[in-house]
Amino acid sequence: MGTVVVLVILVAVVSGIIYKMYRDKKSGKTSCGGDCGHCGGGCH
Repeated sequence: MGTVVVLVILVAVVSGIIYKMYRDKKSGKTSCGGDCGHCGGGCH
């Protein structure tokens, strides 16, 4: 039973993180910002 509870909590946390990343991407909030000169994220 404990394993199921931990699994449900883990799925909820991961889903929340993915949802926030999706929302941020849709609203234009990305870590890079589209400026490859200041990105530092390996833009090509």
